[in-house]
Amino acid sequence: MARGYLRIFLGAAPGVGKTFDLLEEAHRLVSLGEDVVVGFAMHHGRPDTAALLTGLEPVSSKTIHYRGSDFEEMDIDAVLERRPATAVIDEYAHSNIPGSRNAKRWQDIEELLAAGINVLSTVNIQHLASLGDVVSAITDVRQAETVPDEVVRRADQIELVDITPELLRQRLGAGKIYAPEKVDAALANYFRLGNLTALRELALLWLADRVDEGLARYRAAQGISASWPARERVVVGLTGGPEGELLIRRAARILTRVSGGDLLALHVRPSDGVMEESPAALEAQKRLITDLGGSYHVVAGEEPAVSLLEFARDVNATQIVIGVSRRRGLGRLIAGVGSKVVRDSGDIDVHMVSHSVTTPGGSGPRPRNLSRRRIIIGLLLAILLPALTQLVLNLQPGLSLTTGALIQLAGAVTVALIGGLRPAVLAALWSSLLLNYFMTDPKGTLTINDPQTIVALVVFTAVSAVVAVIVDASARRAQEAARARAEATTLSELTRMAMATDDSLQPLLEQAREVFQVQSAALFTRTNEVDPPPVGSTANRNHPRNTSPAPWRLAAASGGPVPASPNNGQTVEEIDPDTALVLGGRTLSAGERRLLAAFGAQVTAMRARQQLVASNRDNLRLAEGNKMRTSILRAVSHDLRTPLAGIKLGVSSLRQHNVRFSPDEQEELLATIGNYSDRLDLLVGNLLDMSRITSDSVTPLLQPLHWPDILPASLQGIPPDRVRIDLPANMPPVDADPGMLERVIANITENAVKYAPESDIAIVGVVGGEGEATIHGQPASELRIIDHGQGVDSEKTLAMFNPFQRLNDNPSATGIGLGLAVAKGFTEAMGGTLTAEQTPGGGLTMIIRMPLSTGTEQPPFPSTAAAVPQSMLLRRLPSEGLSAQREEPRA
Repeated sequence: MARGYLRIFLGAAPGVGKTFDLLEEAHRLVSLGEDVVVGFAMHHGRPDTAALLTGLEPVSSKTIHYRGSDFEEMDIDAVLERRPATAVIDEYAHSNIPGSRNAKRWQDIEELLAAGINVLSTVNIQHLASLGDVVSAITDVRQAETVPDEVVRRADQIELVDITPELLRQRLGAGKIYAPEKVDAALANYFRLGNLTALRELALLWLADRVDEGLARYRAAQGISASWPARERVVVGLTGGPEGELLIRRAARILTRVSGGDLLALHVRPSDGVMEESPAALEAQKRLITDLGGSYHVVAGEEPAVSLLEFARDVNATQIVIGVSRRRGLGRLIAGVGSKVVRDSGDIDVHMVSHSVTTPGGSGPRPRNLSRRRIIIGLLLAILLPALTQLVLNLQPGLSLTTGALIQLAGAVTVALIGGLRPAVLAALWSSLLLNYFMTDPKGTLTINDPQTIVALVVFTAVSAVVAVIVDASARRAQEAARARAEATTLSELTRMAMATDDSLQPLLEQAREVFQVQSAALFTRTNEVDPPPVGSTANRNHPRNTSPAPWRLAAASGGPVPASPNNGQTVEEIDPDTALVLGGRTLSAGERRLLAAFGAQVTAMRARQQLVASNRDNLRLAEGNKMRTSILRAVSHDLRTPLAGIKLGVSSLRQHNVRFSPDEQEELLATIGNYSDRLDLLVGNLLDMSRITSDSVTPLLQPLHWPDILPASLQGIPPDRVRIDLPANMPPVDADPGMLERVIANITENAVKYAPESDIAIVGVVGGEGEATIHGQPASELRIIDHGQGVDSEKTLAMFNPFQRLNDNPSATGIGLGLAVAKGFTEAMGGTLTAEQTPGGGLTMIIRMPLSTGTEQPPFPSTAAAVPQSMLLRRLPSEGLSAQREEPRA
């Protein structure tokens, strides 16, 4: 029996329309005369989806009793008995209720496929097992229902159901996905714009990889080795030389002419590991290729040209970029990698980029790797070891010349391992003389009668010298590799420490002391300022000024004893004329000094960064102070004059003795005075608060606070019927100042009530984790204040937090535009953030994000929580319901 056909509708998030498209396809098949039944489908209360179930034959489900409740599951036996041509089965990743035949619905579908029944099903990207941790990090929602990727890949057809995140949020706001009472919480949690964008990208990339796999399988099955330019892929061949950056940038410019191309860099390393390459250059090129959005690869191979072409064909490359040096004559003929690539590339385009002649591994004299002590020992062994070996050979008179030569050759190799090349050559010459004197006829003289013996001794000497050269080169290369490995490890640790720590010099000096095994490490600085004239002297043109350099000052140190100045240190690395890195305890070698220079460069970068940050901070503070002073003067001259004039008018009217006011008129004047006094108090309070914020004199008293405990005081004066509060029951406390946080919420809520007079205000709580609700990577808690008023344009959301900003810059509006500026300043002073985004369907959403408390959690104060008016609908959702809602978002 032929296996059934599986078609899966893949979606990036709930509500994109997978089930809708699934049922539309079922209707299309029915119209073509195919026998189609609905094995199981969920419309989730959506009228449009429910309407599509009409006209399709359903297969009755079965009821399973589990833990005191009844659950509906697909009746697989009923579907098998009905034996339709195609079965519609929703939710491919669904977990069956315990007691079912299979644990997962996809296993039920496998039985139907094995029975020859075609199946149409749906799955969301978050249910794929390989993406579970990625989706959890993005959305902060753990997926309980997953399906192995391999099972989904086996589908005969995968169709992506895709809509833009903005349109999906509009559909959610219009109530087409969830019930109206769940919309605000969903928009604030799972259906954030960033979440949906990331999930959509995951779905597109996952499906694109599956398409590439299908194309690769087809090409392999058809025996197609030629590249198919389905997607532009450029491979750059890197040798490890400095020309690599030129090649990478040229390849990147080639890709700018097309969209959706891939950039790959390949370095072919010989399988014997022997190659003159620059690790520093390769690392820089790796960073460059990564910054340009490409990928870096390393393969081992005997022939670079063959390995490069094999890799290019494996990845279905369309173009190859390689370098060719500007050599002339024989040198260009010898360098035949480029010509081999061009000759064997087939239909892959090859770009040969010329560059100047360079040595990948650098140039310069070979460093002296062996110590003087080892060389002296090698010279002594070159004299003594052949003599002792010949003495032992003389005790065995029956040995042939061949045996003696081999034994002496072993001694020459031993000398090469210990003392290097020169002692080994000396040992070879000395051994040949001893063999000639003691083991060739006539013995006891250096005369040789047999010409073959002369040839044997010459060959022995040559072989000994060649072996000594090879052994010496291998020993030197091993030492160079060990030193390079140690330096690379040190530089890697130095880079990691620079990225992981702040700009403090102390950890850097501690690492320097540990790496170089010295007693102390210190950084000295000085400022070359001209000394002023002595006190009491007349500073005139003829007075001599002291222009000697300023004394050294200790900036940071680690270990001890610390040298008093750079002149007292054993090793001094002069970073610049006014900065010196000093090590005490021992003198470093030339190789270690090269590594010490890297530490000096890191010190320079740290100090420059510190100075830049300090300068920017000072400049910003001065600019903000100047701007604030100007704005305050403008506010005092205009906005404060209005309430003062109103108060003065009311008081002057009441003090007039020749005018009689009725009780109602007196009450109206008193109310006017009170209203203007309150307005004046609010304006002055905001001005003082803004002045404190700009002068960095705000010092919050942080303590653990629960959102429900701070809301009652914040919402005083707000009509209870205007505010709806929706807070989860499991919201942990946050670290905040009670007075400041109360002022922040009050300012934002009053602003929402003022500019959204026809809209209810929703206050929604969100618990953070690894998703978006974080501050500097740490878990945080959010309070979202949502209105559905006229809103603010997205390009103006940042500007509205500036002081003295009113909506649409309306000069007739009450207030001077400091409410949101004060709220943002207080929030940031407490270590939180205040941002804004557009509410789907119109309006503005203000997001207060505060770090979770690190202290002892305090229980909510019952008396304060009880003060929340019941009409504001302050409710804590049951933890079970919340967990189920956050773990199981389904279409």
